[in-house]
Amino acid sequence: MDYYTEPSRQVPIRHDVDVLVAGSGPAGVAAAICAARQGVRTLLIEQTGVVGGIATAGLMSHWTGDTAEAGIYKEILDRSQDATNRRIINPEKLKTVLLQMLVESGALIQLYTFACGVMMDGQTLRGVITESKSGREAIRARVVVDATGDGDIAARAGVPYRKGRESDGKMQPMTLMFKVAGVDTERVPKFVGSFEDTYEAPEGDIQSLARQHLPFPAGHLLIYRSSLPGVVSCNMTNCIDADGTDVADLTRAEFVCRSQIEPIVAFLRRYVAGFEQCYVISSASLIGVRETRHFIGEYVLTHEDILAARVFDDWAVTRVHFNFDVHNLSGSGLDETGAQKHFPQRRYYTIPYRCFVPLGVENLLLAGRDISGTHLAHSNYRVMPICAQMGQAVGIAAALCVQQRVTPRALDVRALQAVLRAQGVEP
Repeated sequence: MDYYTEPSRQVPIRHDVDVLVAGSGPAGVAAAICAARQGVRTLLIEQTGVVGGIATAGLMSHWTGDTAEAGIYKEILDRSQDATNRRIINPEKLKTVLLQMLVESGALIQLYTFACGVMMDGQTLRGVITESKSGREAIRARVVVDATGDGDIAARAGVPYRKGRESDGKMQPMTLMFKVAGVDTERVPKFVGSFEDTYEAPEGDIQSLARQHLPFPAGHLLIYRSSLPGVVSCNMTNCIDADGTDVADLTRAEFVCRSQIEPIVAFLRRYVAGFEQCYVISSASLIGVRETRHFIGEYVLTHEDILAARVFDDWAVTRVHFNFDVHNLSGSGLDETGAQKHFPQRRYYTIPYRCFVPLGVENLLLAGRDISGTHLAHSNYRVMPICAQMGQAVGIAAALCVQQRVTPRALDVRALQAVLRAQGVEP
């Protein structure tokens, strides 16, 4: 590879804050709101022009999982509900609601800003370097929360990590969500919401028909009601063997998934009753990346912890539940390691504070799908309601660190738990 050496230059410090949150998915938004509500100067930066991440720009259909409605997650549902089923997402309403909550909390917001580097003092993170229309700038912070999904800040700071599945590094496929209108929802035989869900169409089993007629690696039916009449959300595009931290793979995934939309619509018109006159009305502006880096923290959450429904002494996220939602790493449908309808564990579990504290770097906290856990555990905790609850805990923890003048690693978790309990979060 050839190289160009950049000339050295002074980078202006645009902000000096207590808590900096990078990334505005459900984890990042929740972290920024909850930190600001604790009274510390908080800034949220986001590389796109909207907040909400996959919930908004990613056009996600619903808040998934059986997670208890408590804390910030319940508040988001209360304020953004736009359908009889409160977990169905109206992304346009949610974009505004989340911005309103951020402004009301007192958090500063800077959109169209990409975090491209870190400010390190030995092993201590002092802030981040950004690029935007305003040029290259720096943001100094006492505590940084990495809610970028891929853990871009943590990776640049030198936190150890691995990618994907432990055995071979393969990662879950990417998906581009889209919506179709013109659906006669009263005639739809069944809204198929999981890979293990199906029904008999006149031509045969609907999931078998999808595998037979959709272009590989697409090949499953996942359709969900929306908050609008006659509009259905489709989670059916699929790109495998792609790394969400590689720009070439992201570009390829965008092309692959968009190329599948037309044949998917043709399949729906042909085989799914009620969809005969359907047509595309919108597609996500942000591709859904399910899995990339798993950082190593003070504790690594495992699938055994989830199956045992462990309640950790240092709990930070509580009463969460989902299945092993492993999309097929080599094709369509559910991976052989996944379990949805047949997931055996029905009890809530907790996530310990140690999973948010990365090894090797001070003044940094993780929130979202980049926390410390195994590939299989990640398939459970990566969903948005759980990520929102992570953000609540991590945002409060970051604020407490500032107020108590301690690092995240030195924070007494009992102080965090006391604030969480006051906000209705119990183990």
